[in-house]
Amino acid sequence: MMMILARFNSIAARIAIAIILAVFLAIVTIIGFDRVVSRYLWGESDAARRHLILSRSQVAVINVHNNPMMLSGAMAAIIRAVASAPSSERAGIVAAMTQPDLNVALGEAAHADAIAGKEEGVERLRQLTEMQLETFGIPIRVGAVSLSEDHDRSRRGLVTIYADLPDGQRIVFTIPDYPRGAGYGLLIFSVSIVFIAAVVSIWMAHRIAAPIRDFGRAAEQLGVDLTGQPLTVRGPLELRTTIQTFNRMQNRLRRFLEDRTQMLAAISHDLRAPLARLRLRAELVADGEQQRKMFDDLDDMNAMIDSTLAFARNDARREPRRLVDLGVLVGDVCEDAGDAGGTVSYTGQRGIDIPCRPTDVRRAVANLVDNAVKYGGCVRVDVVRDAGCVTIVVDDDGPGIPTEDQEKVFAPFYRREPARDPAKAGVGLGLSIARTVVREHGGDVTLENRSDGGLRALIELPALPQ
Repeated sequence: MMMILARFNSIAARIAIAIILAVFLAIVTIIGFDRVVSRYLWGESDAARRHLILSRSQVAVINVHNNPMMLSGAMAAIIRAVASAPSSERAGIVAAMTQPDLNVALGEAAHADAIAGKEEGVERLRQLTEMQLETFGIPIRVGAVSLSEDHDRSRRGLVTIYADLPDGQRIVFTIPDYPRGAGYGLLIFSVSIVFIAAVVSIWMAHRIAAPIRDFGRAAEQLGVDLTGQPLTVRGPLELRTTIQTFNRMQNRLRRFLEDRTQMLAAISHDLRAPLARLRLRAELVADGEQQRKMFDDLDDMNAMIDSTLAFARNDARREPRRLVDLGVLVGDVCEDAGDAGGTVSYTGQRGIDIPCRPTDVRRAVANLVDNAVKYGGCVRVDVVRDAGCVTIVVDDDGPGIPTEDQEKVFAPFYRREPARDPAKAGVGLGLSIARTVVREHGGDVTLENRSDGGLRALIELPALPQ
């Protein structure tokens, strides 16, 4: 039973239900519209003569009084019966055939009367009656007269159809409240079908597309933030299964990164003890030059451990994202670098808000600015906004980096002492941390050599729509 219910929640089942519902509502709308128009526009008596016809092949609403084919057939049958009967019996036949909505009377033919009705609906009724009498074998002339009782009742009024028999008698059919203009049933039916189908289709498409849009946004966010809330399981069966798989994948990735960060922090912490023992043993080395080199190596290792621990602690804390003015944040970083003795100028604009973790972004920008000050001397920083993107530009006047090495420098602990000053070389984590932080925010960090000399570092971050 549950399997059957689950299949009804699939995308294919929903589309099929939408089509069936649209057709059903269209039929109900047509019937309701027909009833309302009949009751309040044509009158209660006309509504009572409508019949709902149901069969295996069709559903139809029939009004005998307003159906030209059925009405012409009834009049043609009466005309045949009267024309075939003796003159003495015609009055009785006419009296028996008279109905409230179709009055039948006998009179003398008046050949001066008009033959054709002037209204389209009336003329059609006359032609249909005449066509059904063609096979009778007796020449019978059919005419029509339309006398409107009320010109404001949507082209309905008193209609008279008469048939002049060869012997000089006239059969007069008086039809009260007949629609004299063209019928609009097909138009109403078509418009109703299109309107109801459009409304139901749009509603159903929105219901199906909404969870798919949420899934797309969550998938996009996964590459930026693994700490987001799991996606709500909703929508068709196929999408529910996909969302559940997606949530499990997100949870596994989050646990993997947490385990990796904890392992990195633990290894870095455990290295403190053997490094301390090595420093004590280095104190006992008699050769002063060898002792100095050993101390330098130990200092480098401690700096690497400090940087790794700081990165691991930052990664574990995961400050929440909030809206930050990037222009103000970058300006503060440049001011701090200038206060520390660097030559840094900032020309970026303020008022560029982006959602981010401000401490992480500040650290990424500071790493690039510090590298530029250390290796390039004079540094110029700018913030440029493009469509959907904000770019932080950091230019320096240093020697630059060969194109083949511009990706290598982002590897952890990679240092280019031959091209850079060995005395200023760091531990090789600055660029790696900067790119990791920026990519977690959905952006990227790239390097390029300027044509006029020097290196340009670019931080691209996604921005809110203006």
